[in-house]
Amino acid sequence: MTGTLISLISIFIGIIAANVYGAFRHKYTFGFTGNTLAGVFGSIFFIKTFGRIGFDPWSIMADETFHSTLFIVNCIISALGGILGLILAKTLYKKLNAS
Repeated sequence: MTGTLISLISIFIGIIAANVYGAFRHKYTFGFTGNTLAGVFGSIFFIKTFGRIGFDPWSIMADETFHSTLFIVNCIISALGGILGLILAKTLYKKLNAS
């Protein structure tokens, strides 16, 4: 695996997590397209923010080896980022349309 492939997998997991969470919690949904956008941006934001701790794609592939534990942590953080991105987007949408 390369760092780019790991990044794409992380973003895809964020998209899936946001869409699944939106399907189960109808309160936090924007439809498929909106959930996908929230999942992408939430996932990227979380990986960029918390990836500096040591589970970014390039740390996973350090020294030409694949660190599966770091990859699993990366996937979990990406899924949480997708879900929290969706929740944040819906909260912001409600506050802007409250008037």
